[in-house]
Amino acid sequence: MDEWRIHWLEAEGDLKRWRDPIVAGVDEARGAVSRLLPPPALDILVQRQPGKVIPEIGMVGFAYRSSLFSLTIDPDNPNLTRCLDDGTLVRQVVHEAHHCLRMAGPGYGRSLGEALVSEGLAGQFVRELFGNPPEPWECAVDDEALRSNLPVESLLSSADYDHASWFFGTGGTRPRWLGYTLGYKLVGHWLTKVSPITPATWIDVPASIVLAAGLKEI
Repeated sequence: MDEWRIHWLEAEGDLKRWRDPIVAGVDEARGAVSRLLPPPALDILVQRQPGKVIPEIGMVGFAYRSSLFSLTIDPDNPNLTRCLDDGTLVRQVVHEAHHCLRMAGPGYGRSLGEALVSEGLAGQFVRELFGNPPEPWECAVDDEALRSNLPVESLLSSADYDHASWFFGTGGTRPRWLGYTLGYKLVGHWLTKVSPITPATWIDVPASIVLAAGLKEI
């Protein structure tokens, strides 16, 4: 795994117990990405932060830039052990690796529309590799609620939006995981219009193209 280097942050607690499944998951994720694209050089920070993860899976990923993302685990979360072994870890790693790939190209994006597309692309890229059903955050909102919460065009192009509200439901004004579900749906509709898709398109497609195709179908 020369191209994907894992860095263990253990000032807040020993990670020895979880090293083997995490190393195996990262190795599997790298192999999966290599089926479509040359894996990029990546540094992966692994850390433990109780209470700072997605409760349903006991972990969370976060991409910082084109060569770096973190994987945070919560050893106290009862879902962690299961999700280290059932493929969730591998899919989380691939999701963040896609973000890094896109950051090396057009970027994650500053506007709401670009963020929706970047998250949707990462989710659909995982589905392309593993054939998995949508993750809980990718099917959290039904179609009626999606239509009633569609952003207006001016907001889609604006960098002045509340990311935490759109994607995490912070503040209680929008459903939890609305942005993830909407992005996944938008990219899914776009994919039906461009099949077959080239490996480069998975990374480089402009957000405007996906939005133009996907919004018509919501």
